[in-house]
Amino acid sequence: MRMMLRSLILCAVAVLALAGCATPRPQQPARLGLRLAPAALGTSIQLQQRLAVERDGRTDYLEGALEVDSEHVSMISLALGQRVMSLEFDGRELKSWRHALLPEQVRAEDVLEDIQLTYWPAGVIRSALPAGWRIQDEGMRRTLWSNDAKVLEIDYSAEPRWKGKVVLTNLRYQYQLTIQSAPMGP
Repeated sequence: MRMMLRSLILCAVAVLALAGCATPRPQQPARLGLRLAPAALGTSIQLQQRLAVERDGRTDYLEGALEVDSEHVSMISLALGQRVMSLEFDGRELKSWRHALLPEQVRAEDVLEDIQLTYWPAGVIRSALPAGWRIQDEGMRRTLWSNDAKVLEIDYSAEPRWKGKVVLTNLRYQYQLTIQSAPMGP
């Protein structure tokens, strides 16, 4: 039984690897390294989330919780009821915990970046982008460009954008993350 649980955890931990461990193709810069202030979101949110990660014809699922207020970003991810990753960011320091079986390529920095690219206002992101990068919001779609190459598309189902379903398609690292969110609490 213990061996079976270990195998299940190994499979579940691989889910996060799909979203965060893709190696950039030659001559592509690493991820942006966004570290936006929690207060820059402009509101506080507490969400329960169900995540589906699709890559190479495979879909894996995670449960999670995301909390953002003016002073911190906090996230925890669970697979098969086991914590596989958590992070805490206060605007200056990123602290994270990861399951021992989580591949080292899955980095809290990349997870934080995807959270911020998805939920922070485009103007805040725009002011933090390096030269050659741009972000565009059109209706319920956000697109991130590096020079003339489309890097990321995010489609939203509702306003505010953290409600309902979000589909993040990372064209550079070739994965799709579908997030179904619901507010925590009454």
